[in-house]
Amino acid sequence: MPSQFRGPIRPAGWALPLSSPREADTPPVWRLWLRVIGLSGLLLAQGIAPIVGQAQHEAAEHHAAPESTTHDHHTSTPMGNQWEGSAEGIAYSEFNHHLAGVLIILIGWFELSHARRSHSFAWARLLLPASLGATGLFLLIWSDHEAWPVGSMGFMESFFGSDHEIIQHKTYGLMALAIGGIEGLRRFGRLSHRLWTAPLPLFAIVGGLMLFGHSHGAHPAAHKIFIHHTIMGSLALSAGSSKLAAGWQDDRTENRGSRWEFLWAGLILLIGIQLLIYSES
Repeated sequence: MPSQFRGPIRPAGWALPLSSPREADTPPVWRLWLRVIGLSGLLLAQGIAPIVGQAQHEAAEHHAAPESTTHDHHTSTPMGNQWEGSAEGIAYSEFNHHLAGVLIILIGWFELSHARRSHSFAWARLLLPASLGATGLFLLIWSDHEAWPVGSMGFMESFFGSDHEIIQHKTYGLMALAIGGIEGLRRFGRLSHRLWTAPLPLFAIVGGLMLFGHSHGAHPAAHKIFIHHTIMGSLALSAGSSKLAAGWQDDRTENRGSRWEFLWAGLILLIGIQLLIYSES
């Protein structure tokens, strides 16, 4: 019997350009990127529109009050009650964390797929940078009901004011956008040096450290929130360290990732699950 020729199977590369746009069945990369971002934006708009409307109503009443001369992120509500711990404040914060959980789980799913070397779709490589980009945009715009651009606080006051919670949220947003951009360029083959693998795990480590000092102010469930953030911070530190170890270790096989890659992916999934079950009530 004539022997059948079996050519080598070429596994999907990591941080390499996507399939050539000349292939008829693969749309250009920028179109895939816009679709993912557009879908994320649609979900954001549909989910948060009622909450943003409430926040804008409160901001208008805040401006109308003649005795109000300062902006307090933790005390601006229609009835003079604290925003932190109010029904609206809890719903706003929990929605933010749950949506972030969905995006983080997408990142973890892709990283697990990469560790298993089981990439079936070229567009899957865009999940991590697109999810980071969507997370960054969301934090910059909607992380705080009182802050710029949806609240009554101005740009300078939001980014350089005295409210450390707002500043941390904006910092997370900027970092997520920057790392998402770097990871996107890596996957397009524009950043090929090995050092460009470091920003992503360093972001996880720095973000984890910041979570240990993240506070929601005078909140009735402050202890519960602290436990949530401590768990997420510990997971992020472990995940970032695992990713750094995976980068230092020579990948001697193209068929399966190292145990550090699996650990990194698993920890990212756990962070996403932790965000999904986040509760302030």
